[in-house]
Amino acid sequence: MMKCVKLVYQCLVNHIITLTLIPVMLGILFRAIRPGPDGQLLLLRRLWDLRFHAVPVVLCSTFIVIITGMVYFMSKPRRTVFLVDYACFRPPFTCRIPFASFMEHARLVLKDYPKSVEFQMRILERSGLGEETCLPPAIHYIPPEPTMDAARQEAELVIFSAMDSLLQKTGLKPKDIDILVVNCSLFSPTPSLSAMVINKYKLRSNVKSFNLSGMGCSAGLISIDLVQDLLQVHPNSNAVVVSTEIITPNSYQGGERAMQLPNCLFRMGGAAIMMSNRSSDRRRAKYRLVHVVRTHKGANDKAYRCVHQEEDREGKVGINLSKDLMAIAGEALKSNIAMVGPLVLPASEQLLFLITLIGRKIFNPKWKPYIPDFKQAFDHFCIHAGGRAVIDELQKNLRLSPEHVEASRMTLHRFGNTSSSSIWYEMSYIESKGRMKRGDNVWQIAFGSGFKCNSAVWKCNRNIETPVEGPWADCIGRYPVDIPEVVKL
Repeated sequence: MMKCVKLVYQCLVNHIITLTLIPVMLGILFRAIRPGPDGQLLLLRRLWDLRFHAVPVVLCSTFIVIITGMVYFMSKPRRTVFLVDYACFRPPFTCRIPFASFMEHARLVLKDYPKSVEFQMRILERSGLGEETCLPPAIHYIPPEPTMDAARQEAELVIFSAMDSLLQKTGLKPKDIDILVVNCSLFSPTPSLSAMVINKYKLRSNVKSFNLSGMGCSAGLISIDLVQDLLQVHPNSNAVVVSTEIITPNSYQGGERAMQLPNCLFRMGGAAIMMSNRSSDRRRAKYRLVHVVRTHKGANDKAYRCVHQEEDREGKVGINLSKDLMAIAGEALKSNIAMVGPLVLPASEQLLFLITLIGRKIFNPKWKPYIPDFKQAFDHFCIHAGGRAVIDELQKNLRLSPEHVEASRMTLHRFGNTSSSSIWYEMSYIESKGRMKRGDNVWQIAFGSGFKCNSAVWKCNRNIETPVEGPWADCIGRYPVDIPEVVKL
């Protein structure tokens, strides 16, 4: 019964303008065709009278046209930005790190920290990761060899593989790349990773290149936002975004538990994305960018330090993940939702949210806040696969079904936390399952150090055929898989 009432309410509110205009227009039409006292239609009499007022009518019409033109040009729509295609790096089988190998390495490398080994085992058991995630070759050594040369080799393997695949899929020639943005949070060498790409593919000397570092797992959507702005001022341009995280120099070998969590979750990964504002790419592009919404909580000290690169008491560098991380992520998500909601939600959901907000402010602050039903606005959700706890929290807060978070959970299981590129593995999963159809709306959500929560909204531009290549090509038939709460090691 309540479901029927809600459906009727949504229909009434979402179509209120149409439902209001129809009787008004019918009334006007009835009045216009109503015969006058002399039997002549009122509409014809009005038109006959206008012949004596031709000059005022022309002047008024001209004025209306001028005002309409001014309003249009003042609010001229932004150039449409298309996502032509993208490619995700699929690590070689030789980089696979099953649980047994991971724990054997931990026992040998951390033999002076037996409690740390037990802690990592408990984390891994509950992580949601599978047996096929991958770590770079330098981390497979005992002890690991996180040298600058090894880090560059990992960067070349991941970035060049993704770039080669993207160029092959799109037919894009390196000389036709006008804008290049590379984001990698923790590995920032000189020359930069963007310079490395330019050198490898011999890009033009006037290519507009950018290298983003230190911006965490949400840096991929920051790159998308940067490209969107650049494409507004550079017409007829192609842009390439490369999102990755280089693991080699960031493996922590100390005994601080808060700094050991990234070792258990982060794995190899990367993605290359081609974007364009060319009208010729309209038909072949996979998606159209609708919105990018960025939220930054860095003004708060706890938020700023909740993901913090630092040295432990022994001088070993690692990433410290605060116990407040999930609470801070929840607050950042609320702020982001407050900005995304008005842009995407139907009127029925916005009205309910507004009513409860006013009620809490005026009548009772203890009223339970209304959580908008984002399933009415989006068909697919790509939630950053930062860990099982992150996905669980967003599923709970957004009231999503297991199917809505399936792409995120399966990406975490197959590839681990690949940082800023995880949302593209999730998009690829949805496509590989044949679920992406023309007109579908996609919501990508990512979190990053600082602390940031960023969103991107895409609209599918065409029916997308199930890809025969890509990161899921050799395993999509096995997914989804059941992921137990605890995997006993």
